[in-house]
Amino acid sequence: MDLNLIARLREQAEPLAALSLSHLTPATRQKLHDDELSVNAYPTAFGGLVFVGEPRYTLPAETDLALIFEAAEQAGIVWLKFDREAAVIDGLQVFKPAEPPR
Repeated sequence: MDLNLIARLREQAEPLAALSLSHLTPATRQKLHDDELSVNAYPTAFGGLVFVGEPRYTLPAETDLALIFEAAEQAGIVWLKFDREAAVIDGLQVFKPAEPPR
């Protein structure tokens, strides 16, 4: 493998943090699923990727996500991967899933 290619690819790497969907309110989770967040997001079958930027390019309208963006920016995180199987992060609020209709 070309070592210059590998070095060039590493130069393009951006930090990503994986965290539990439970850090988003049910309303924000639904917006992520429906691709309706106020920021750039890419829904997946199990959550989604959300672009923070470096520096943060905007502050989300969703207050739960805005708090996570502020922490991510201070930590140097450029991308957030929300996943139902990812870790719960100590210090971030956890929200229960929405109750199913009766």
